[in-house]
Amino acid sequence: MEILLFIIPLTIFALFNLYIIKRFLNKLDIKHVYKKYFKIFLLINYIGIAGYIYSRHNPDIPDLLLLFLSFPLGIIFLIFCTAIFYDISHVVIQKVPLNKNRRDFFKKGLDLTSIALALGITSKAIYEAKFIELETVDIKIKNLKKKYTLAQISDVHIGGVIDKEFVKSMVERINNLKADVVVITGDLVDIKLEYAMPALNELKKLKSKYGTYFIVGNHEYMHGVKEIIQTVNTLGIKTLENENVYIGDKKSGFNLSGVYDVMGNRVEHHKPDLNKALKNKDDNSPTVLLAHQPVFIEEVKNSVELVLSGHTHVGQLYPFRVLVKMVQPYISGLHQHNKDTQIYVNKGTGFWGPPMRLGASSEITYIKLSDKI
Repeated sequence: MEILLFIIPLTIFALFNLYIIKRFLNKLDIKHVYKKYFKIFLLINYIGIAGYIYSRHNPDIPDLLLLFLSFPLGIIFLIFCTAIFYDISHVVIQKVPLNKNRRDFFKKGLDLTSIALALGITSKAIYEAKFIELETVDIKIKNLKKKYTLAQISDVHIGGVIDKEFVKSMVERINNLKADVVVITGDLVDIKLEYAMPALNELKKLKSKYGTYFIVGNHEYMHGVKEIIQTVNTLGIKTLENENVYIGDKKSGFNLSGVYDVMGNRVEHHKPDLNKALKNKDDNSPTVLLAHQPVFIEEVKNSVELVLSGHTHVGQLYPFRVLVKMVQPYISGLHQHNKDTQIYVNKGTGFWGPPMRLGASSEITYIKLSDKI
């Protein structure tokens, strides 16, 4: 199984490289020596990808080396997207009826534009990943007798370059919000648990009036979901395992419910069970449900006023947004799903793979809950 997790992505990225060379690089009107340097760069980049994939399963390598190894994943994808843009534009130029001089002029312009585009979007993606935005959202739900504030984080992906220092800084920012509740909506751990512990221990410092609550995401299933739950529970954090708790003073608070991720249905353990998660809740108070993937909202028929999710990263790199939209009903922000239920999708507080985001900034969400009059 592990060998497949190595071979499959390497095969995909090899095909990316082949497409870039055949449909982009070979058509550029640049000197042969520059094409040779570009091919060498692609080869080094590919070796970096192999090193990064290996490091995800054997993480005993220096953090600085891991940082450099993570970049090739994003770089090759963005160059691949540029190559698709170039390929389509090149076909259009060839099809449009133009004289040779004008066609050559547009071709040279396309070459320069495409090279600048590849450099520009890669630089911007690296720059955007440096910042975590604070998103403040006002959400009104029915029958809430008192105002509450929640700090939501999601998709931290501890492992690789998401380390102890990253989590320490994140915790400080959350504590400054002085929220009533902190919720973590999955994909917290993305590495063998023993390597995640220094960063996880920083979560003990989270402060809020009513505590911190966690649900698992799909990535926890890849690294021992049972052990991760047990460990998180020792940090002063409550994992909601198809269950609910009451937040606030009796009759003036709300039900906070959480389910396992839909990945559980695929692996046939730790399956989400909404009926169980809502059992014995206070029917006179509104319910906030934590569900890692937005697609779970299709299971919600009633009795839930607000769903908080993550998972999507909004694609993390903009072109991926199209693929995410194909499998998730919502990819970011607040939406009115039906007349009774709203959903908010966090864009992810960390990142998966390379420290790169394009058109999809990281976020900590500060939610202000109040009554819908």
